[in-house]
Amino acid sequence: MNNDDLWNFALACYAEPDVEKACLELQALGLDVCLLLTCSWLEIRGVRQNAQRLEQLKQLSLDWQRAVVVPLRNLRLAWREQAPTDTELEGLRKRVKRLELDAERVQLDRLQQATQHWRTEDGSDDWLNQLSTGVDGDASALLNVLRRAATQLDAGGAD
Repeated sequence: MNNDDLWNFALACYAEPDVEKACLELQALGLDVCLLLTCSWLEIRGVRQNAQRLEQLKQLSLDWQRAVVVPLRNLRLAWREQAPTDTELEGLRKRVKRLELDAERVQLDRLQQATQHWRTEDGSDDWLNQLSTGVDGDASALLNVLRRAATQLDAGGAD
């Protein structure tokens, strides 16, 4: 798989076995799924991790999540119970879900743009563990699910 495009990598990685479940559990611990996928992508590309770079990506994601993704997600979730019995509301809910996915794609595009000049360098490329520092609960097993899937994609084990 060509790992130059974050969006396609994210779609392929998220579709790997157990990744969706791991990402949603990590999201419940307070981590951003788009940022998790970005960090996985940076790891397999061998991009050096440092605190300044990670903070830049975290801030970019936080700003976009707060302004765009979270309001869409909250609206979609607020309609979850009523939508099955109201076909018009269900249609609107599906459109909001699509907008939420579109917003996440924009977020991933922005994250990729922020990293476009970061080259492979010697040093730590452990993005996922650094991202999860300070998270309550044991995220290591969940991060390993994501890391394994990304590594398998990088090795050409999945298309």
